[in-house]
Amino acid sequence: MPFVLPEGLAPEVYPLAWLVGRWRGEGVVGYPGVEESAFTQELEITHDGGPYLAYRTTIRLVVAPDDAAAIAADATADPGASGDHDPDAPPQAVPDDADAPVWTTESGYWRVPPERPADLAPDQHPVELLIADPAGFVAVYVGTTGNGRVDLASDLIAHTATGAAVNAGKRLYGMVEGQLMWAHDIAAFGEPMQSYASARLSRVDG
Repeated sequence: MPFVLPEGLAPEVYPLAWLVGRWRGEGVVGYPGVEESAFTQELEITHDGGPYLAYRTTIRLVVAPDDAAAIAADATADPGASGDHDPDAPPQAVPDDADAPVWTTESGYWRVPPERPADLAPDQHPVELLIADPAGFVAVYVGTTGNGRVDLASDLIAHTATGAAVNAGKRLYGMVEGQLMWAHDIAAFGEPMQSYASARLSRVDG
């Protein structure tokens, strides 16, 4: 089925149009000092006609840590490659997580800045992601998007006096056979940059 631009979407964010929608799926989180655990995620990326996309997500821990390995092996696959995923296989069931504990939420905005770097490839576009985290910090990510993939690195992270000590991050989003896959690396709490979380999400509307 050919991709159709969301109605009323501002031309400035056409390079990110494939992200618009509601997504749900499973992933895994783990870091030094954080026991590896599986989660479910609700992600919504919307627009109101302005030159930006609104972003909101909630992650809930719903699977015992011992069950996380199988999800991790699949969710951390490179979104830039198709791998061995069977497009005809039925989607994996996602547990009912209405009463599961919230691990984290995020909200923010996606932007495509008007200034285009001279050295950017013709099929790439600059992109910015602004995020607020209730753990007490805000982050600005910058990077590129093109061919159904977004690569981002933190440009600025500002904390409150009691905010979580997250110092840097990298994010990767990719569309693989209709599913949204993402991976998040962080440098935090005195640890070097390394994998923190990843997931595979399916569209749950239209």
